[in-house]
Amino acid sequence: MDYDIFNGDADGLCALHMLRLHAPAQRALITGVKRDIELLRRVPAVAGSELLVLDISLDANAAELPRLLDGGARLTWFDHHAADRAPVHPHLRLHCDEAPDVCTSILVDRQLGGRYRPWAVAAAFGDNLGAAAQALADSIGLDAERSAALAALGQTLNYNAYGECEADLHIAPAALYQALHAYADPFDFMRTPLYRELHASYRADCARLHALQPHWQRDGNAVYLLPAAAWARRGSGVLANRLAADSPQAAFAVVLTRSDGDYLISVRSGQPLARSACTLCRQFPGGGGRKAAAGINRLPAADLPHFIDRFGTYFAPDAPCHHAA
Repeated sequence: MDYDIFNGDADGLCALHMLRLHAPAQRALITGVKRDIELLRRVPAVAGSELLVLDISLDANAAELPRLLDGGARLTWFDHHAADRAPVHPHLRLHCDEAPDVCTSILVDRQLGGRYRPWAVAAAFGDNLGAAAQALADSIGLDAERSAALAALGQTLNYNAYGECEADLHIAPAALYQALHAYADPFDFMRTPLYRELHASYRADCARLHALQPHWQRDGNAVYLLPAAAWARRGSGVLANRLAADSPQAAFAVVLTRSDGDYLISVRSGQPLARSACTLCRQFPGGGGRKAAAGINRLPAADLPHFIDRFGTYFAPDAPCHHAA
């Protein structure tokens, strides 16, 4: 059996959609919530199987690669996360770019020569790459109204991926992909009842986020602590991206209370080349991501003061630069 394996956020959804518009295929889908990235362990090793992998870190899945490659699977991988552990293997075709202004859908858009670029525009907006998204929109002559509509689409698709489990989401990512894949034109999809309902839910949860105040604040940087509630789990990514957009030179951490009392953390760095969010998060078990946006999947509740102390020190104006990861 062949598989399409993808992150359930806007970038993963749109990347797969573009590739399947270009090369239609009926494959088993493996995906999940935004932080569910160790997806290769759910794939059986079958000789001759074709695996398309989108928008999940190779390094986070490196332990599973030998099992699949040695078992005879062939993998095509598009991603913008860490791939330092990528093996050299004739059955692995890796398209990776970790630049902070690149997302997986932009890599796919390059591969396809811009044929389905409006979807890449939506994905880039959803991945909080506003400048890159607007440049793509300008390249195909989209006016301000249509660009704004694609931005709303990307943000709404991205919002739907955030949650501790799929029960937190309004629609499972695999079902959302199947619904939008019926539409080659994103503006047609935006006229569907499904999208209108999803966007209304996005706006309702955003309204709740506006009332939140920082748990910790210093030097323009801030930490926000969210409650253990489904709306907060859905809105955590929206809050992190909004804070980064409103204060692009600052750093933010959004700390989400998990149902078990521990924390899930999203970090945004306003200076990703000098102070990588990924470098900070890798100092904690389960941490990783990209230069501009990274996270920690589980931080013990007792370790929150230590995290805040490290966050404040790492992003302090007089802290040394960290040209890494």
